Amino acid sequence: MSKMKHLSSIANDVVLRCSRELGLTIDEMVEEFECQWKPGNEGTYSKKFVEFCNSKVATRVCDQNIPERIKDGSFTRLTFDMMLAWQQPDADDNDSHQEAVGKESEDKRIQATLSPEQDDISLFYSDIMPLLADHEPSVGEDAFVYLASIIPLHVDVINGRYTFETLTAPTGHQLHFPAYDMFVKEILKCMKHLQKQAKPKGVELADDEIILHVEGTMASQRVVRHIKETSWPGRLTLTNYGLYFEAAGIINYEDALKIDLTKDGASSAKPISTGPWGAPLFDKAIVYESPDFEDGIVLEFPEMTSSTRRDHWLMLVKEITLMHQFLKKNNVQAPSQIWEVHSRTILGIIRLHAAREMLRISPPDPKKFLIFSLFEEVPKGDFVLEELAEISIKVGATKNPCSASSILRSINMDQLGNILKEEGEAQCKEIVKETDHKEEMLTSLESAVNQTREEEREIEKAKATTTELEEEGITESVAVLMELMRPLQDAVPWFQEVLYWERPSRTLFVLAITILIVYKEWVGKGIAACLIWLVVKMAQNRQKRVHTKKEDEVRVSTESDQTVTESIVSAQYGLIRLHQLMQHVNITIMKLRSIYTSKATKHANMVMASMLALASFFAVVPFKLVIIFGTIYCFVMTSSIGKRMSNDQSNRRMKEWWDSIPIVPVRVLDSSSK
Repeated sequence: MSKMKHLSSIANDVVLRCSRELGLTIDEMVEEFECQWKPGNEGTYSKKFVEFCNSKVATRVCDQNIPERIKDGSFTRLTFDMMLAWQQPDADDNDSHQEAVGKESEDKRIQATLSPEQDDISLFYSDIMPLLADHEPSVGEDAFVYLASIIPLHVDVINGRYTFETLTAPTGHQLHFPAYDMFVKEILKCMKHLQKQAKPKGVELADDEIILHVEGTMASQRVVRHIKETSWPGRLTLTNYGLYFEAAGIINYEDALKIDLTKDGASSAKPISTGPWGAPLFDKAIVYESPDFEDGIVLEFPEMTSSTRRDHWLMLVKEITLMHQFLKKNNVQAPSQIWEVHSRTILGIIRLHAAREMLRISPPDPKKFLIFSLFEEVPKGDFVLEELAEISIKVGATKNPCSASSILRSINMDQLGNILKEEGEAQCKEIVKETDHKEEMLTSLESAVNQTREEEREIEKAKATTTELEEEGITESVAVLMELMRPLQDAVPWFQEVLYWERPSRTLFVLAITILIVYKEWVGKGIAACLIWLVVKMAQNRQKRVHTKKEDEVRVSTESDQTVTESIVSAQYGLIRLHQLMQHVNITIMKLRSIYTSKATKHANMVMASMLALASFFAVVPFKLVIIFGTIYCFVMTSSIGKRMSNDQSNRRMKEWWDSIPIVPVRVLDSSSK
């Protein structure tokens, strides 16, 4: 009992409840803990003791009837206090907690800064929540994720921080008990709702196939399948293996059409617009393209304003598809390991349903609750998925009463039946894996997640700097482009001076250096010298910026002396010049096509003979000599000697030869004449 004085009040309370749950005295728990305790380990004695007690009671809780404990509130009360105890394990934390509560109450007077998507947040969070939790302790992000490492019901440890940010954005990123209790109960309610859904007609679901989402019934919003110019309403069901669409008949649904989401490769789901007579007017549908379906499967989710339903379904389909790709890529073959990954995905989708029920006015971003869709998009998310694969293979094979699959079975998912009971026993007999490294793996996973979040914040900051530029009009964009191209424009006169012998000494120097580099085959060294020069210039600019302490900015003036009429006429002439350029490009390509297809036989013969002569020349003469002679020729032709040697008659004959090439006819077809 002497060690209890080092614990905070909430930690003492949790330890007492753990002892009652386990049927052990506190002294027995302390004695068992001290046999394992190593003073050199990271963390204080009090925190490690709280973690030890939480871990033992979590195993007991997961073996019990979780749904009943969620209904009577004992599960959420105990687990919430476990988070508080882990967050404030030491006795010294009592005083700091009182200060934190006072600061939090003061901060609540300041309106939280929300993103535009969260402006219309649910009344539960915006109005009732502060009243319920004014003087109650709250849980932070670290404690929320810690609980997921021992009881992965409310969140998965891999995306827990993203989920926490979404759930607590309206409450200053602090989780209060009423919100936590409501969220867990909504998870249970969503599970029970999915159990009541009817199985798709005319198909046999696999033993481990679970219904995850259903729409198109009388109690939900419509789903419409488009087949060319016809539309068929029906019921759409999502499982962890596929999509099932049942067209609505006069009395009952017709047999379901299965869309297999386990196939890898050519299959894909993407957004598409639909409308009457094929006009793309309403951006509220998805199309699933696969070699199994020639024209693809087009499913529309009608709603009045936004395309939230479509985006929700698209994200769920993507999550299931990515999950199966993950299993194949990492060669996960053991049934227990496969089911553990399935369970994590299923629980993530159920948590998303629960969050949408809590935040109906402003639905949360689905990615924040889904593992594979999230880390497919965030920077360096592939590193996190590699860590997940390591955990799934090494730790997933061991029998753990608090794993995602165990949690799913303990909540009486009727669809599961008795699957994996015999398999689990066989795995325990055949596979013996060490779990001592589980904590190290979780630490490595946490490090990868934190690295991903830091990278994402940096990218978001960088993208924020481009927002103003993306919102500018054409005139401003052209002005900015011209200003950015100014260094190149300033370099043009220098090249003209060299090329046209305005300063002969500089021209001769450049010509000599070019010939020397090519002849000695120092091209690589020349490129290296240019790169070093560029690095030196960058270092000079950095040093200049540090000394002047000025932010780098591009100043652009959009003022113009032109009137509105002059601007319109100038724009019109610009479009005419662009049209003429396009015509010249088309004519040039068509003339080259005529030569290639020998429509202009005389010209084609001349070109083929010239190409054979060039081929013989390049086969005999070293290429570096060709470059040297070509460089000398260019410089000589721009000198005074070259200008006297130039023959306008040859240029004229070349132009006449080019103009005499006929082109193949062009026939423009409209859609009705095809």
